[in-house]
Amino acid sequence: MADSVPNTSDDTSGPLLKDMDHISTGGISAVGAELPERENYRVYKRRWVGLAQLALLNVIVSWDWLSFSPISGTAAAYFRVNETSINWLSTSFLFAFCACSPAALWALNKRGPKQALVIASILLLLGNWIRYAGARTSSGHYGVVMFGQILTGLAQPFVLAAPTRYSDLWFSAKGRVGATALASLANPFGGALGQLINPMWVSEAKDVPNMLLYVSIIATVCCIPSFFVPAQPPTPPCPSAAEKKIPLKAAVGYLVKSVEFWLLLIPFAVYVGFFNAFSSLINQILYPYGFSETQAGICGALLVIVGLVSSGIVSPIMGRYPRQHLTALKVHVPLLALGLFAFIWAPQTRSVVAPYVFASIIGVSAFCLMPLALEMLADVTHPVSPEITSVVGWFGGSLLGACFILIMDALKDGRDANPPYRMRRALIFEAVVAAAVVPLPLCLGLFGRRLRSKRLETDNRVQQDHIALSH
Repeated sequence: MADSVPNTSDDTSGPLLKDMDHISTGGISAVGAELPERENYRVYKRRWVGLAQLALLNVIVSWDWLSFSPISGTAAAYFRVNETSINWLSTSFLFAFCACSPAALWALNKRGPKQALVIASILLLLGNWIRYAGARTSSGHYGVVMFGQILTGLAQPFVLAAPTRYSDLWFSAKGRVGATALASLANPFGGALGQLINPMWVSEAKDVPNMLLYVSIIATVCCIPSFFVPAQPPTPPCPSAAEKKIPLKAAVGYLVKSVEFWLLLIPFAVYVGFFNAFSSLINQILYPYGFSETQAGICGALLVIVGLVSSGIVSPIMGRYPRQHLTALKVHVPLLALGLFAFIWAPQTRSVVAPYVFASIIGVSAFCLMPLALEMLADVTHPVSPEITSVVGWFGGSLLGACFILIMDALKDGRDANPPYRMRRALIFEAVVAAAVVPLPLCLGLFGRRLRSKRLETDNRVQQDHIALSH
């Protein structure tokens, strides 16, 4: 075919696993289905079309989530509610994610990424225009806006949990980490756009409806291509993609018994939860110390943009050196915890330098970890289908994120504090919990349980079989 290329040495792991340390991590062996001949393993140029669309939807769904966070004070004035009610617009979004996660898992597992993209696009179109309609009514109707926000939250699991499934379906071993990174990190990039751009669109309370109108127009443009992306490649990109996956019910039982799965899942969910809470509350964290909504928005944007640049450099390298995944994980986890600990004192400096620097450090660690952890979850649990571990991970992050927002909001000091309504206790809570889970990923590969990258094992085994047969 004109848009396909043969699966040469660039598309398989080759002898990378020949001297790779590993032992079994569970009770199910990766028994594959009958695989196609080697010449039928192909990657297609059209895979970039679906990946680009998946990234666009992740951008807009995250932008929707943080539409009100950087302008919480102004939005509260427009809707005539307090800032806690504005926080609930973000919190309800995360709870909606959790509620819809089983449906997203079913769609990705049974119907594939294309169906998930279509469902998400429909929900995003409805949610965005309902939000705008609610805000455009006389003095704004908070309840209608909340309903639209929940609809956008229902859309998120269909696109946020899709990257590992999409990369497994369309990309070979060397491209999976990069593809997962591009689509997954587009989500926080959308949040950064919201943090940076929305305060520029809203200089006073009456500008809130126009801000939602602009976001709705952008969302419409981003959603329409979902109906035209290809559903699946004509042939698998590599042997592990063609291998039969464990049925959904059996996979759940397998994951419960996998120690490595839990050592990865718990810190992933905690750190995603704190990223969600930190992004939602950044304005309220900085505002008591004299920072403007624009400065808080820039801080939130730096958290994401610096992280994206770092991940854009690191992820392709990690894709080519799978043996270094565990080392990279063990470096970035403590660095992320240290960044959250240092941020406790950043607002007290009353200078933008410290918040900007420490937010950037947090971003570097968090964004290098995110695609790496998602791919490692898929690797150590193969042949469990990758969307299952992805949905479970993001479900945990969203649930904890919603809980962390509520807890951190409750820890906010009152008007008698110095300064009033500061969130120092909330930042201490964040740092302590983040530090408490650091030992879990550091235990990976220890105590006689060396880590296996099972998808690479499959690719390498089939490659060696083909070489043997050719001689």
